[in-house]
Amino acid sequence: MTDTGQPDFREIRYDVADGTATITLNRPDRLNAFTRTMAGELVAAFDLADADDAVRVVLLTGAGRGFCAGADLAAGRATFAGRGEADAGAGGTIAGVPRDGGGIVSLRVAASRKPVIVAVNGAAVGVGATMTLPADIRIAADTAKFGFVFARRGLVPEAASSWFLPRVVGISQAMEWVATGRVFDAAEALAGRLVSRVVPAAELMPVARALAGESRRTPRRCR
Repeated sequence: MTDTGQPDFREIRYDVADGTATITLNRPDRLNAFTRTMAGELVAAFDLADADDAVRVVLLTGAGRGFCAGADLAAGRATFAGRGEADAGAGGTIAGVPRDGGGIVSLRVAASRKPVIVAVNGAAVGVGATMTLPADIRIAADTAKFGFVFARRGLVPEAASSWFLPRVVGISQAMEWVATGRVFDAAEALAGRLVSRVVPAAELMPVARALAGESRRTPRRCR
């Protein structure tokens, strides 16, 4: 914990004000690329929000010019390799195989007791797109980009997105985006129902906070 009583996170920020817990992905120098550390901190942040009766809604966004540019590929091919027991301990295993960090985060978002709003402020690619799918509301800056790029990297979609994405946008739209693996803009995301609205980049956070203010007056999630 910091001197202010806030959690001492390394790769995210967690702030509570006026009933809204704002979780900010905070690796702007890497376009908030996703790591195992970030996954663990996101789960911990949602745990904090659920346990705090003063929190009525959670707002998730990114620092800098990106939301999340996908998995951090600094480890090269080892990024997606099987991990050892120490790494598996944080998220457990399925049939002896370590769970993927994106899936752990997505399922934790889905289990949130508070409404979750995502404000996509920039590139949301790979896990940066799939982690948003269990949220209740997704809004985007007009400069945002999205991509379910797994096919272009020889990977299957992760983070439970093969379940969530068709339920958000429909099977045909989901298949187009996943099969092509192309990156698309905020206007296409809106037309495809991935986001509920697109606003000028400078207005994104004010609009998101205003929406959070309205959401604070609604009951908790029923899941």
